[in-house]
Amino acid sequence: VQLQASGGGTVQAGGSLRLSCAASGRMSSSYSMGWFRQAPGKEREYVAGVAWSGSTYYRDSVKGRFTISRENVKNTVTLQMNSLQPEDTGVYYCAAGTTYLNSRTYRWFGQGTLVTVSS
Repeated sequence: VQLQASGGGTVQAGGSLRLSCAASGRMSSSYSMGWFRQAPGKEREYVAGVAWSGSTYYRDSVKGRFTISRENVKNTVTLQMNSLQPEDTGVYYCAAGTTYLNSRTYRWFGQGTLVTVSS
């Protein structure tokens, strides 16, 4: 499975960005897809995930600001990020795995795309 992410960039606090990811290869359509991020000097953290059914998970710090969605036919996942804050800065990784309810089940990760939010 290959995951190709795009859409990162630099934005001022309060701004918006939209990340997209396309999956290719032999991946079951029942797999969950999600986004992780890693800030400088910190561990990677699970940001949001979406099941094939459309059920979603968000970490508390992004609830109400980020929206994850997917198109099963195209094997794509999108993360719409609004009201961005400097603490959202980091490298964002697209991922695919067994269940969006458990971050440890994600098996495949994309190359990452950098998001920088300036204050």
